[in-house]
Amino acid sequence: MAFVDDSDRPAPAADRVRADTRESYRRRIERAVALIECAIVHGEEPPELSRLAEAAAFSPYHFHRIYRAMTGETSGQTVARLRLLQSLRLLAGAAGSITDTALAVGYQTPQAFSRAFRQGLGGTPSELRAEPERLRREIERLARPPGAADSGAPLQVEVVDVDPVQVLALRVNGGYPQQNHGYVRLFGWAAERERMEQLCGLYGVPWDDRRDVPAPDCAFDCMIALDAPFEVDGDEFRREILGGGRYARLRHVGPFDGLEALTDALLAQWLPDSGERLRDAPLHHHYLDDPDETPAALLRTDIFLPLRDREVA
Repeated sequence: MAFVDDSDRPAPAADRVRADTRESYRRRIERAVALIECAIVHGEEPPELSRLAEAAAFSPYHFHRIYRAMTGETSGQTVARLRLLQSLRLLAGAAGSITDTALAVGYQTPQAFSRAFRQGLGGTPSELRAEPERLRREIERLARPPGAADSGAPLQVEVVDVDPVQVLALRVNGGYPQQNHGYVRLFGWAAERERMEQLCGLYGVPWDDRRDVPAPDCAFDCMIALDAPFEVDGDEFRREILGGGRYARLRHVGPFDGLEALTDALLAQWLPDSGERLRDAPLHHHYLDDPDETPAALLRTDIFLPLRDREVA
């Protein structure tokens, strides 16, 4: 059998589309990074998250998650990394004072500058300036972001149509203990009104990433679904409609603290290759098991990522 060299053949159309989409996502994120770097180089305040999302042409609903998933760091961590990088470049290329360098990249005081150096580089600005080879290595390291999330295995993602469901919602701020207390209060509301038999689902909307936002400030919507009409009084509990439309669904099995990493992989690996576009709606979780009755290693949680409708040719 003759060997056929097909290395020069054009890639299948689907492969080309996926490659183009990945490249598009990369360029869009790079636009946001360029805005941050430009501000730091000129000694200005970095752009707000909404401005970065606009530059990258991503919905504000999802930009911070996509950014973290594809770069391996938050925009705030990018600011800190690029400030250190610009500081090292100034130290390597000029004989200006440490104070001048600190002010040029946005640090308010030389003390804050030195503290950032010790935390990020394990030394002081003077020490780094006195060691040119070490300074060069740190410049090379800081010039690269940590990198996109990788789940280490192919993701089993389904694109599904989801019917809307009415939920009783309660906003809480805090970590898992506060979220658990929020669900207890929702169950109490239902029990007081003899509606526990109408309970048909347990959901949650994580507005913040607990890896990036201090636990006391993390906003989370606890939700229980009821299969009969209901009304609420006051402003604390809310009646909402959750879902409706096309979603990417990915199941996580294990402790809840693995949800963020799997969401990163969904956004960094699957989404750019899928040809799908995100819809302006929050992602949500569907909790399929009771954590009081199911071992943490066996807990099932479906992650739902909202997608736009397919365009009709």
